[in-house]
Amino acid sequence: MKRLLRPWRGLLLPVLLLGAWELASRQGASQAYAFVPLARIGDGLLELLASGELWLSVAASLQRTCLGLLAGVCGGFAFGALMASSPLAERLLGPLYHALRQVPILGLIPLLALWFGSGEFTKVLIVSLAAFYPMALNAFEGFRNVETRYREVGRLYGLTPLQRFTQVNLPGALPSLSTGLLQALAFAWVSSVGCELFLSTGLGLGNLMMNAETGSRMEVVVIGVLCVGLLGYAMNLLFSRVSQRLLRWRAPRPGDSR
Repeated sequence: MKRLLRPWRGLLLPVLLLGAWELASRQGASQAYAFVPLARIGDGLLELLASGELWLSVAASLQRTCLGLLAGVCGGFAFGALMASSPLAERLLGPLYHALRQVPILGLIPLLALWFGSGEFTKVLIVSLAAFYPMALNAFEGFRNVETRYREVGRLYGLTPLQRFTQVNLPGALPSLSTGLLQALAFAWVSSVGCELFLSTGLGLGNLMMNAETGSRMEVVVIGVLCVGLLGYAMNLLFSRVSQRLLRWRAPRPGDSR
């Protein structure tokens, strides 16, 4: 019996939360506005799916996230590798980088909107910056902390700088790069929805929720929040599985889960 119930244990808390939500929605008109009845949420979901508005919003947010993530990860990788390989670059660029990454990304939106407008370029730029910072930091740490013995082996075999990078440094930095990619994905997704909330132009889940709030359609707001959470979880799970598969060659370290 326990074996049959074990796979379903993770559903216990969500079911309890749904029950508490439905109970709260039945405590009066004001509560029903804040805690939308599940039936209304279901009807709103069917309406959004039938009209295609939800699909368009999800596609716009995912496209924006992917473009910004690609730009931010590539830029962060190159920047981190440069700082790790060049002490001069670290002294010149490191202080500016560490100062700027303390500024919340969403706090830059008014300034970037003033410079570049509130169009798609600004949104992708915000997402790319959000992905850039964690990727650059993890790339720097990964390349900097490649074990000395591996570097020495590369020198003993007379490898060229390019060969040392591709055959020694890059494999040694992969665990840290994988962590940076996962963090970049999380920040990119959050900032993508966040900039849609601030720059309410065009399509996206953030725009969908803002328009729904303006029209007092709280069931659509709830649907948007659920989509953001579920899509973020799915992307994180996908990247984690891919990362584990790519790093399956790595010898387990003390304390790693088996």
